[in-house]
Amino acid sequence: MTGGLLVAGTTSDAGKSVLTAGICRWLHRQGVKVAPFKAQNMSNNSAVVVGPDGRGGEIGRAQAMQAAACGLAPDLRFNPVLLKPGSDLASQVVLLGEAVDTVTAGTFRALRPRLAETAHAALAELRAAYDVVICEGAGSPAEINLRDGDYVNMGLARHARLPTIVVGDIDRGGVFAAMFGTLALLDPADQALVAGFVVNKFRGDLGLLAPGLDMLRRLTGRPTYGVLPWALDLWLDAEDSLAYGRVLGRPAAPHGTEWLDVAVVRLPRISNATDVEALATEPGVRVRLTVEPAELAAADLVVLPGSKSTVADLAWLRETGLADAVTGHVAAGRPLLGICGGFQMLARAIHDPVESRRGTVPGLGLLPIEVTFDPRKTVRQAEGTVDGDQPVRGYEIHHGYVSAADPELRPLLHHTDGTGEGAVHGVVHGTHWHGTFESDEFRRWFLARVARLAGRTGFRVAPGTSFAAARERNLDLLGDLVEEHLDTVALRRLIESGPPADLPFV
Repeated sequence: MTGGLLVAGTTSDAGKSVLTAGICRWLHRQGVKVAPFKAQNMSNNSAVVVGPDGRGGEIGRAQAMQAAACGLAPDLRFNPVLLKPGSDLASQVVLLGEAVDTVTAGTFRALRPRLAETAHAALAELRAAYDVVICEGAGSPAEINLRDGDYVNMGLARHARLPTIVVGDIDRGGVFAAMFGTLALLDPADQALVAGFVVNKFRGDLGLLAPGLDMLRRLTGRPTYGVLPWALDLWLDAEDSLAYGRVLGRPAAPHGTEWLDVAVVRLPRISNATDVEALATEPGVRVRLTVEPAELAAADLVVLPGSKSTVADLAWLRETGLADAVTGHVAAGRPLLGICGGFQMLARAIHDPVESRRGTVPGLGLLPIEVTFDPRKTVRQAEGTVDGDQPVRGYEIHHGYVSAADPELRPLLHHTDGTGEGAVHGVVHGTHWHGTFESDEFRRWFLARVARLAGRTGFRVAPGTSFAAARERNLDLLGDLVEEHLDTVALRRLIESGPPADLPFV
């Protein structure tokens, strides 16, 4: 089997990432050598990949998840262009894993030809190396104001002659109008590549939906390849924190007699929000994202997650009253964790001539450290231990580093070479490492410590929880949904043969 496919969507978060992963998993289980691809991703949720030169680089978290669905290690070519928004007007450009520029909407246009060339070359390499490449679009192909110069949606499909399916989220409502309208806004050459549709997140009686699908086919001359049901267990590896509800996952009953309540501050420029997903896989651990100061008071653990703009998000914490709620939480003797940007906010002072360019600003003062931003970005995988022998792995993506610290301050973690990382000061914990809670031993150690500090004597860590196994179950569920609810015979024919030659113009 050889070929390719583009999975486009009516909107952001319509289900492109999970459908791409599900198709990849289905093909992988069929013995097909398959790889994922997203020409350009806009997300602050990223994963660290070791490139051919041995240096760490970044790709979108969703493409790392899709690589796992294919049974592959992540590859920088799977997401050659990553845009990381630092504000409403500017984004950092990561090209083949390396930060190369910061652009606004106005300056992006001049850079786009270079990005398109890199993306096209990466796709060509992947198509030569793999039997099938399943490509994911971005946003919607019907964003006609962006069609000129597009290289991630129909621009990519036309360049590589990729058959395209459009997925729509029926749970949002208006899915038929969204799918028909998406097609109708495209020009004839683009429409000729759109072969059909997939409905996502359906709840109810399929018999009631069938007349609409029949009418959509009559109106467009295109079939619906299947209807994916709502699946409550699909929540890991979210590409965007906005995909989360207030509570992550489906918390299982506690192993002991008490729950642990974890409140994660949803920062405006939150990055790598996926760090806390592993906590939510633990029985008896309720993890919720919040912007309400009052909700921090009731939490056993407060987490300040990563941020693409530490100083700006710190100012937001103060403006909203959340900073006072965080310090009040610590004053009450309850544990706090800062990760990356959240760790930097805990410092006495932040010296930032790089991201915000505001110079020296006061931090929350909850850790006796100072943080300085360096123009050189640290991007690397990390490995070490906690508490002497518990193994822990993670990755680093940051400009800031600890430039001064109380010599008596105890590190939270230790690198494999014995050097300290992060800090522990009473109930306050901080680290630059992302992804540490995916290490089962470290997660159990940390939750047991939190329960002790929070006075939750009835909480017990479940001994057998495996985050890696939970992720594999998630990927297998995606593959099962594709096999059971899509017309895989027609999908296979589409991948191999391309779009039908007689598709009508709408």
